[in-house]
Amino acid sequence: MESVAGLLARVVLLLILLSKQAAGSDYGFVYNGFQAANLSLSGTARVSSNGLLQLIDQMEKYKIAHAFHPIPLRLKNSPHGGALSFSTCFVFAMVDEFLDLYGQGFAFVLSPSDDLPHALPAQYLGLFNVTSVGDESNHLIAVEFDTFQNPQFGDIAGTHVGIDVNDLRSVSASPASYFSDMTREFQSVRLAGGEPFQLWIDYDGAGARLDVTLSPFGLPKPSVPLLSSVVNVSKVILDHTYVGFSASTGLVPASSYVLGWSFAVDGQAQALNLSQLPSLPITAELIRKRPKFGGVGLPIIIAVALIFLLITIGGVVVFLVRRNWFRYAEVVEDWEAEYGGHRFEYKELFLATKGFKPSELLGVGGFGRVYKGTLPTSGADVAVKKVRQESSQGLREFVAEVASVGRLRHRNIVKLLGYCRRRGELLLVYEHMRHASLDKLLFDQPRSRLSWGQRFRIIKGVAAAVFYLHEGWEQVVIHRDIKASNVLLDAEFNGRLGDFGLSRMYDHGGHPGTTRVAGTLGYIAPELVTARKASTGTDVFAFGVFLLEVACGRRPIQPKAEPAKVALVEWVLQCWRRGAILEAVDPNLQQLQGGDYVAEEVEMVLKLGLLCSNLVPMARPTMRQVMRILDGDATLPVLSANDIGEVVMAEPGPTLERVSVPESVLSTGR
Repeated sequence: MESVAGLLARVVLLLILLSKQAAGSDYGFVYNGFQAANLSLSGTARVSSNGLLQLIDQMEKYKIAHAFHPIPLRLKNSPHGGALSFSTCFVFAMVDEFLDLYGQGFAFVLSPSDDLPHALPAQYLGLFNVTSVGDESNHLIAVEFDTFQNPQFGDIAGTHVGIDVNDLRSVSASPASYFSDMTREFQSVRLAGGEPFQLWIDYDGAGARLDVTLSPFGLPKPSVPLLSSVVNVSKVILDHTYVGFSASTGLVPASSYVLGWSFAVDGQAQALNLSQLPSLPITAELIRKRPKFGGVGLPIIIAVALIFLLITIGGVVVFLVRRNWFRYAEVVEDWEAEYGGHRFEYKELFLATKGFKPSELLGVGGFGRVYKGTLPTSGADVAVKKVRQESSQGLREFVAEVASVGRLRHRNIVKLLGYCRRRGELLLVYEHMRHASLDKLLFDQPRSRLSWGQRFRIIKGVAAAVFYLHEGWEQVVIHRDIKASNVLLDAEFNGRLGDFGLSRMYDHGGHPGTTRVAGTLGYIAPELVTARKASTGTDVFAFGVFLLEVACGRRPIQPKAEPAKVALVEWVLQCWRRGAILEAVDPNLQQLQGGDYVAEEVEMVLKLGLLCSNLVPMARPTMRQVMRILDGDATLPVLSANDIGEVVMAEPGPTLERVSVPESVLSTGR
């Protein structure tokens, strides 16, 4: 146990250091050898008589060593502030007992503890164990110097340097080398050959950049670091942090030494006096002359190495099998029996989308990402939507789509082929639409210039789909998110309504029973915001905005447009009031007047869009009436832009009827 005098000395030292850091952020120390250093040592770490810090001794197997500066340093401005800049420089050497077999390495560490009692040796470098590796609660940053390539942690080479954050899977790594300012190239080095190296670690608190620079002993600091990575230290470490070294060894004996060390907070670490550093117990020259194992010893070493290799391979196989199982593990719940539908295997969808590769991404919606895939069994192209489950509505939206779209059958509704569930992921599989969503052709690819004939066919197709939802199916389905981005186009440019994540179903003559405001800004009917009443009429409102969107080639809201044109509905209404409603038409259509552009048809669609998007709910037509107008079986009433709020659709009949609406209702703010 530590003596009372030793404990008192450490308390006095702590008070002195804390008073220095309280007075200012700049603080540092320098050890040209460790004879007078009061380090916190554990495991096999010890200081030799000549001042050499020896972490792991030769022939020691499965051992851990820790050597830390005894006082934790304040490396953050405040509990919620950024990290301070710091700099450190040290000289180290590593020696493998057998030149042809590689042992483990060591690491420079920023740690919340100077002991790490639960750490394991060998591949964990004395930092972690099998359960703690990768845990954010470690609050640990390390720069590792490793001589063994461990596939478990994705090591890039046998001898490498890496930056680790709470894990041994490095955020940045490189084979051991240094930049030669003479040749302007990186030169490879062997870390465990018994030769000393100089190492600089510099952290820029303002830019959150960590630089690691390596150089053979005696050479000046290279101008280019070996590693340079953005690491937000303030989000990893605690307010006060220990700095020091950790090392371990496994089956193959190895030695690790530190000859000198300097450290500075908010400043540059003081240069070491290389002439004052202690000497190593074995020189590089002796290592080069030492004979390799032969005779009886060599077979023993080879046998041990093979056993170790087989154990490692077995561990990797178990790891890969478990990872593969977790990757493809699926979830089956009771509600699936009720709603039925074809269930895809997750592995099949994973392979179809090439592992949900970014290059296969078709688009990103309000509830997740959609990927293009080709089913490996049938070769059919599909679209796979991954519903975002971090949303509290994730599972509910998923069930809504499976329950509604899975049973709907209409040529203008995107067909749901099946679904899949696995832990943390919800997936829906649709038939693939060759020309993607309508909004991409309207806004992202304006040169495509959809003709009026194509647009009018799309409008009629979507109208037929909404009419089917409202009146043609066994229940009433309110879509609640009708817009151009949810209309997909097949190979013949037919419009198909998709994305039923917000839809609600109820019996004919009943009530949807939802009070949640849902939809997309610009398409939401006013009564849905004020009274929170979703209905088929709120779908009609959104469909009216959709009509204007297709005819005008403009989004419902354009914040950067001039004030009169910010809101599409207001802009079209103002054009009508000026007697020039066709001024609102998409210029691309006007340039195609020699084709199938029909001015009367376009004008009818614009006025129908305004009628559908009327702020007065009772002044909107039903989708049955909309279909009659689009099919030419009924005509719009003779009305002006100033009295559009007084129109109520009559049912049934080939004409529309003008009726009186109370003045209070007509105060719509248009």
